[in-house]
Parts: sequence; C-alpha cells; structure tokens
Amino acid sequence: MAESRKYQIAVSVFPEYLADQSDPVSDRYVFAYTIRIENTGSLAVQLISRHWFITDAHHHVQEVQGLGVVGEQPLIAPGDTFEYTSGCQLDTPVGTMRGTYQMAADDGTLFEAEIPQFTLAIPRVLH
Repeated sequence: MAESRKYQIAVSVFPEYLADQSDPVSDRYVFAYTIRIENTGSLAVQLISRHWFITDAHHHVQEVQGLGVVGEQPLIAPGDTFEYTSGCQLDTPVGTMRGTYQMAADDGTLFEAEIPQFTLAIPRVLH
C-alpha cells in the first residue's frame, strides 16, 4: 500500500456565530466551531496536539498551540470519525482560522493533518 494512503485525515469545519455571548458595542464577537476529523487512511491515528492561526479583520494573528483538543487526545481507527465543538473570541465581526493537527499513526509515524482555512463571520456581513 502506498505510504501516503496510510496517513490520510479529512477535516470538516462548521462555524457558528454566538450572538448571545457577543457584545458588538465592546468589539466582542464570539464564535463556536464544530470540527469533524475523519480517518480516511489505513492505520489508526491519535491526535496529539493542535496548532491554530486565528486572524481577525485587522490582520492581527493569534497563534494557539496545545496538547489534544477539548482535553482529549482521541484515537481514531480507519474509517472512524471524531467530532468536537470549541470556540474563540474576535475583536472584529469577521476573521479566519486555519491550522494543523499533529497526529501519531499506529506504526509510530508522526505527521500533520491540515485544518483548512475557514471564515468566522457574523450573519449578513459577507455576501
């Protein structure tokens, strides 16, 4: 089997604006995002850590790194998924997030799974 097929992860993101936790007058915009991580490879993998780049509309970048996600370091078997919800706060009504997960495969190989860039935006601010 091709090496690249062993280590394949599909990441889907579903962002949501949390109006009830936000305060636009104080430039506080709170967003939740649900992430679905699917192991499309042929080996079980464990999510070890995350590395995020969060950019607001003023191009201020916040870098966030840490072990696991929401306090977990899930083991994901081939064909299985892991889903979690987290959140962030921005000073602007629009921003983006992107990053990587550091993964460890059952054979000991460490690799990164890309988290594609996604937009955080309050409703009706973007076309």
